[in-house]
Amino acid sequence: MAKTAAEDEIKQVIVIRTDIEMGKGKLAAQCAHASLSSYMDAVEKDKKVVERWLEAGQKKIVLKVDSVETMVKLFQAFKYKGIPCALISDRGMTQLPPDTKTALGIGPWKSEEIDKFTAALKLL
Repeated sequence: MAKTAAEDEIKQVIVIRTDIEMGKGKLAAQCAHASLSSYMDAVEKDKKVVERWLEAGQKKIVLKVDSVETMVKLFQAFKYKGIPCALISDRGMTQLPPDTKTALGIGPWKSEEIDKFTAALKLL
């Protein structure tokens, strides 16, 4: 049976906590940290998947969670499944206390595998 376009899709997902206050610049920086860190993990896991993602336009989706517990559970689930990801903790130099977990980067990876854990989350 041939794969559908959705089954072949590669994307990156960034998950942001909404239960902490971050200015727009801080939020954007945390998204960038999550994207780049997760990308580097993906390159180590499967360069061909990353290359397909780059060629297809680098699809990114930004979602939200309302607690650190939810974010950590997601991170642990992706780690367990071997899906590239990165949990970002702020260094505490500006708006947040040190080690505040702010963002989670996932992929780039196969959309259908990411969606198993993120389908219920809402867009930021």
